[in-house]
Amino acid sequence: MDDEERIEIGTDADIVEARATGRALAVRLGFSRTDATLIATAISEITRNMLVHAGRGTVELRGVYERDRHGIVVVASDDGPGIRDVELAMQDGWGAPGSLGLGLPGSRRLMDELEVETTVGAGTTVTMTKWRSRDTPERLRDQRGQQEHEKERAWR
Repeated sequence: MDDEERIEIGTDADIVEARATGRALAVRLGFSRTDATLIATAISEITRNMLVHAGRGTVELRGVYERDRHGIVVVASDDGPGIRDVELAMQDGWGAPGSLGLGLPGSRRLMDELEVETTVGAGTTVTMTKWRSRDTPERLRDQRGQQEHEKERAWR
């Protein structure tokens, strides 16, 4: 299965699709069901912000691989009005009238890393990453698999 997905966001149905796609990718990457739900929730929060404030955008999801950990990166980008005060936007309770103001700060709590790049009048990109540790047996299985692959290539 592919470890990269891109979803155009323009409707509530697209938010549901992005959430489901993120959850499925997280499971394929070995995240627990609980962590997959946290990732899906963060995706929902960020894409809801995108839809409310910019009207549309894109979400890119991809797996990242390091020796001792694997992760999922979520990049949500729009060409909306941008965020005038990121520091304020990262505080609970700040947001659009009628919202709870938990999108960015809530997502920051759910994910391990969250960065916001924004330009007023030009848009916003939010990059979030969630990591999971790889245990010793998993690393050894991958190492054995790589050795088997190298042996097969040597015989060709």
